[in-house]
Amino acid sequence: MSITFSRQGMLVVISAPSGCGKSSILRGVLSRLENARYSISATSRAPRGDEVDGREYYFISRAEFERRIENREFLEYAEVHGHFYGTPMAPINNLIAQGIDVLLDIDVQGGLQVRSLAPESVLVFIAPPDMQVLETRLRGRSTDSEETIQLRLKNAVGEMAIWPQYDYLVTNDDLDEAIGRVEMIIRSERLRTRRLTLLAE
Repeated sequence: MSITFSRQGMLVVISAPSGCGKSSILRGVLSRLENARYSISATSRAPRGDEVDGREYYFISRAEFERRIENREFLEYAEVHGHFYGTPMAPINNLIAQGIDVLLDIDVQGGLQVRSLAPESVLVFIAPPDMQVLETRLRGRSTDSEETIQLRLKNAVGEMAIWPQYDYLVTNDDLDEAIGRVEMIIRSERLRTRRLTLLAE
C-alpha cells in the first residue's frame, strides 16, 4: 500500500509599507516556487509608469469598483491613498481548489480582512531596514509627487504598528535574502500537518 498526502492551496498575504520592495520579493518567490500564483488585485487608481491592465492590476473606474463591492465580489478591499484596492474572490477560490497557493500583495487593512475570512491564511509583513532607507527608495522610484511621498511615509508609521498581528516578519535589507526567507516560509507552511490529508491506495 502506498501512502500519499494531498492538500488544498493556501492564501499567502504579503504586506508592507509602500517602497519596501514587496513586488520585487513576490516576483522572486514566484520564480522559485511550483504550484503558486500571483493574485492580481483590482484598483480604482490610474496606472503608473509601465503598468499594464491585467498584469499588475485590473484598473477599473471608481463607480465600477463600488458596484462590485455591492455585489460582494471581493475577498477584501480597502481605500488607500484615496483609491480603492480589492482582491477578486472567484479566481482565488478556483486556484485553491486545484491545490495552488495564491500570493496576495495587499495592504495591512486587507491582510487583516483576509485573516478574518480565511483563518488558515499565512500573513507575512515586509519591513524596511529603517525609515531613511524607505524614503530613499520612494524617491528613487521617481513616480510620486512630493505630497504623495510624504503621505506614504506618514502612512508607513501606522502600517508598521500592525506587524505583530502578522505571522511572520521579514526585513528587506537584502533582496535575495528576503526572497529566500519568504520562499522558506511558504515551503514550511506547506508541510504543516493541519494542511494535509492522508490518501491511501
